[in-house]
Amino acid sequence: MFSRRARRPRSAELTKAWECLDSGDLPGAVRQLRAAGEEAPIAEVALVVERAARSAGFDDLEQAAAALAAKPGDANSLFAFGYACVERGLSFLAIPPLRTVLSHNPGSLMVLRELVSAYEREERHQEAAAELALREGEFSDWPDRYLLVHNAIMAGDLDLARRQHALLPDPEDEQWRPPQARQTRMLERAAALGEPSGLRDWQYVIGGQVLGTLSPFGFEAGMAGRYAYLQDTPELCLRGLRRLETLLSATGANPRSVSLLPDRGSRILGLAAAEVLRLPAVPFEAGRPDTVVVAYDLDELAGHPSGPEIIGGLFERAPGQVLHEHASSWTDTPAVAADSVGLLHQVVVAPWGERLRFGEDGERHQEPADDRPEEELADGIAGADATPDEGDGEGPADTDEAFAAFAGSVRDTWLRGDRTRVKSSGPVRSSRFA
Repeated sequence: MFSRRARRPRSAELTKAWECLDSGDLPGAVRQLRAAGEEAPIAEVALVVERAARSAGFDDLEQAAAALAAKPGDANSLFAFGYACVERGLSFLAIPPLRTVLSHNPGSLMVLRELVSAYEREERHQEAAAELALREGEFSDWPDRYLLVHNAIMAGDLDLARRQHALLPDPEDEQWRPPQARQTRMLERAAALGEPSGLRDWQYVIGGQVLGTLSPFGFEAGMAGRYAYLQDTPELCLRGLRRLETLLSATGANPRSVSLLPDRGSRILGLAAAEVLRLPAVPFEAGRPDTVVVAYDLDELAGHPSGPEIIGGLFERAPGQVLHEHASSWTDTPAVAADSVGLLHQVVVAPWGERLRFGEDGERHQEPADDRPEEELADGIAGADATPDEGDGEGPADTDEAFAAFAGSVRDTWLRGDRTRVKSSGPVRSSRFA
């Protein structure tokens, strides 16, 4: 008689996940679990997850998956499995079992909130808002109505967000005061823009960041103004600094210096910014007011020995202190939100980093990093040609005039509130690109 552990999944994708585990490829197994979709048999999913969790040393998830594999229709097992998946960063696996439990227990706020959490982590905000809206007569203002407003904003449904926000009383629990203030500022920023549309508008509504430049490639393919893999150039760096200059002028900001961060990329860009903005360059100090703090990439700064301490000090900025990040990741967002962002990317290679080139023969060549002095590289940025690349012609024109008008419209709402980064760069209505 075979033991339960000898069972194997039968569906094609889950069989592939099992084979990945046979070869020790845990990330590959997770990818196959996602590819299997939400209609995959839950008992088979649990078999694969049990084995994967054992390989990863996740005892809680292993136990929950084993219990579900033994009783795939049991509500307690379904909930425990969903909860463990959310806790272990596998929210996509939590959604089907939690949704099943909620369908049989529609009044359970505990299940509803866990399902909403899973939807949020998967950036499926429209579905989270829909689940909450269905139970408006049963839920609490805090946190449920607050979560409904938040997910409506993140899904781009401002009408729903405004209606529900108007019904939201002040919280009695002090822990909800900062989220309430953050949410109010989101709606204020949306009101400043009238009818937000496009990546730049939504980047500002959601995170309070002004996005300087839009990628001219892959707009219709879902990038919507973001870069995927980018080998950066001095020209793009200068365009970002020129947009920063326009932003400072349009909003009445009056910095007296450029603050140089310690990592090489930030020092290069900071020296270039000082030249472009015609301001003195000074070493960074957390409490210095009326200064532009220039980072090339905040994730790169985080890897510097003093980076974590500096980033921690940037959450609460001094009066008139502006943080500009040139290359900001939209898939691995930094802990702190910059006020001004040059461009959004998935993977970036700095202009002075190791470069990938293709010769006339089609062969790929890796060029070494540019180790010239920081001052020389900064001069190259300040003296570059900032004329934009025409791209593939799919996206809207990103003109200086349009950006100046945008900068003027945010004059009264920019630089307000905390700088906690919200993981999104636009309204996301599903697990795919909006």
